[in-house]
Amino acid sequence: MGRIRPKTTSLHPGLSRAKQLGFFGIGLVVAGLVTACTDHQNVPRAAATVNLVNSSGSIGVAELSEDSQGLVSLTVTVSGLPTGTHGIHFHAIGSAQPTDSPAFNSSGAHYNPASHQHGLNNPLGTHAGDLPNLIVDSQGKGTLITTTNRITLSDGPMTLFDSDGSSLIIHANADDQVTDPTGNSGGRIAGGVVVRK
Repeated sequence: MGRIRPKTTSLHPGLSRAKQLGFFGIGLVVAGLVTACTDHQNVPRAAATVNLVNSSGSIGVAELSEDSQGLVSLTVTVSGLPTGTHGIHFHAIGSAQPTDSPAFNSSGAHYNPASHQHGLNNPLGTHAGDLPNLIVDSQGKGTLITTTNRITLSDGPMTLFDSDGSSLIIHANADDQVTDPTGNSGGRIAGGVVVRK
């Protein structure tokens, strides 16, 4: 009785096994290059952080990153703030002193290099530093996750790292996103300087 040989299959019957393996190898290399290029696009080209403080000390942190298309992602995490809705904005000067009178006054006005009016819903706006409101829950904790293309962390006319830097300031009241120059967001209750990573 003769031996039974295992049946073999071929991806392409007209090509030798060596050629098929060669094409398979080329395919893996191309796939690897595509993946590498895709991954490279997701690497932030600039990043920054903000240590947020109030008159009692540290209350949270903000993390920023800028992608290869110039879009800046912002994540703010806080605790120990009054419950409610709070305006939050980038301000024009890299100073954030709770001991100022009034508090955080040295941070200057909203970051506004294009000289627009204030408010995400203002037809004559928006300040480069304007952001959605920060909502704080009954335990005093709040998180804001958003993106903006009105600022950059890399060099350029809208960079937060101009000659006098920038800060991130949290206000006592909600920002109505229309009223110039501050959205009726009230006094400044917390803030921090934007620092390169």
